[in-house]
Amino acid sequence: MSSILRIRWVIAPKTAPRPLINCNRCGGLKAYHSSGKFRVNANGKRIDAWLIYRCIDCENSWNFGILERCNRRDIEPALLQALESNDPALAHRHAFDVVALRSRIGRVEEFPEAAVHKEVLGGRPRNTALELQLGLEMPTALRLDRLLASELRISRSRLQAWEEKRLLVVGLDEAKALRKPAREGTSILIDLAAESDREAIISAAGG
Repeated sequence: MSSILRIRWVIAPKTAPRPLINCNRCGGLKAYHSSGKFRVNANGKRIDAWLIYRCIDCENSWNFGILERCNRRDIEPALLQALESNDPALAHRHAFDVVALRSRIGRVEEFPEAAVHKEVLGGRPRNTALELQLGLEMPTALRLDRLLASELRISRSRLQAWEEKRLLVVGLDEAKALRKPAREGTSILIDLAAESDREAIISAAGG
């Protein structure tokens, strides 16, 4: 496998995770979505800030804490301005932070759909092996086998067969890696030398 085409995939989830909260209006567990709006409260020199979420059925609100009792002088002026102006990029970043959401609320609904930006790093399209390097804009629930099957346009059973024959190796050969969510920094090495549709797979890999 000396002839390797290296490609970087940057994965961006398409749909923000939704916390599952007991809605006091609906009277049960409901998914909440980000409104894209912040609430900022100043009490003297102390600042609190939240990202406002709304129940998908009744629009009841829930506040996801961003800052808590922070001294104004400890907050970057640009961050405070972004909060006060409902900066879309900042709201997007917090809305997709599933780790922070899960630590705050516990139960979170995640969506596997993602967009993949592909960049060839080195090698030639006629090479016989692929090295895919993964980058994540935000954490994703998308399983690695689903990602690879979709982007390479092959079946998941074929991926499994490659793994069993040691033609596909994920990172440090982690057990059941194909069944786990895609992770930042993961490297996947695939030997395509014996595959009759090698060129089509390589073309799909590079976008």
